[in-house]
Amino acid sequence: MLGVIGIVSASIVIAIIEIPSLLERKLRKELWVFSLLLLMGTALSCAKMLGANLPNPSDWLTVVLKPVSDALFQLLK
Repeated sequence: MLGVIGIVSASIVIAIIEIPSLLERKLRKELWVFSLLLLMGTALSCAKMLGANLPNPSDWLTVVLKPVSDALFQLLK
């Protein structure tokens, strides 16, 4: 639980530092993207800290590229 508090605290500090400069420069789209990515990163980090089983992104690449790899190996035999 202490780890989750640390992650949320770090996210709040990052937001306090970054958001005012984005607002000053009127970068609304960048603010939305920053907020979305910070929220997603915080949520995933908290889930991982609490022991949730999260999928590995490289597993998705393996599923997509495995047929291509197999076809190339068949051509090289």
